[in-house]
Amino acid sequence: MVQIKTPEQIAKMREAGLVVAAIHAATREAAVPGATTKDLDDVARKVIADHGAKSNFLGYGGFPATICTSVNEVVVHGIPDGKTVLKDGDIISVDAGAIVDGWHGDAAFTAFVGGGHAPELVELSRVTEESMWAGIAAMKNGNRLVDVSRAIETYIRRQPKPGGGRYGIIEDYGGHGIGTEMHMDPHLLNYVSRKRGKGPKLVPGFCLAIEPMVSLGTPHTEVLSDDWTVITTDGTWSSHWEHSVALTEEGPLVLTAVDGGRAKLAELGVTAAPDPLA
Repeated sequence: MVQIKTPEQIAKMREAGLVVAAIHAATREAAVPGATTKDLDDVARKVIADHGAKSNFLGYGGFPATICTSVNEVVVHGIPDGKTVLKDGDIISVDAGAIVDGWHGDAAFTAFVGGGHAPELVELSRVTEESMWAGIAAMKNGNRLVDVSRAIETYIRRQPKPGGGRYGIIEDYGGHGIGTEMHMDPHLLNYVSRKRGKGPKLVPGFCLAIEPMVSLGTPHTEVLSDDWTVITTDGTWSSHWEHSVALTEEGPLVLTAVDGGRAKLAELGVTAAPDPLA
């Protein structure tokens, strides 16, 4: 069952989304050489407390931290700790969430630690982020879930990979519905699968966390012995970008973007819905 939200409920999700945006800003600034991933978790924890929100990651299925910190070949669900020290040239994907009055926000970004990053890493992150925005732009009234998947995959497949070959679109993890829970129906693939069909129709009140994960090599992953950390099976580095998005009568509203997605969607010829908190 897909949970359809009222405008009032979307406004609450926007509040949660802005807390997530604040976590992103603070952790991006803290992701410097010499910092540990626990340092970033401490920063996120403080932001959530300062906003009077709750963490939707901490304790979720037993997860022991406030955010996920996935470094280099770690795709997703990396656990912050005091031993993982960020180094010049690393990339890190930070996945964060928050709850306000029972409504959830969830988003992720990839950051570059220090400098000296290879051009293929810069391009990897760009392609992953832009594919997310292509998926967001496909959130139109009357479209179906598969149209979002197709937009993401099509964008990635059309990008030339430095050095040749193809990007790996991670197969075992994808986006999801979001609302009164962090993970809800429907599951959103980042590629088109004939087995899944067209999926549900997108209507006002439909909310999705759109989150492509892309590697420089394989689409395949494995989970480490901690039962959380997901890495690429070939050790290639990966990028993860995510926004929570609500579809309204007036178009998509990017709940976890400070401007509601207005600027980026305008570049793609899409008008973002008005911010209910503005």
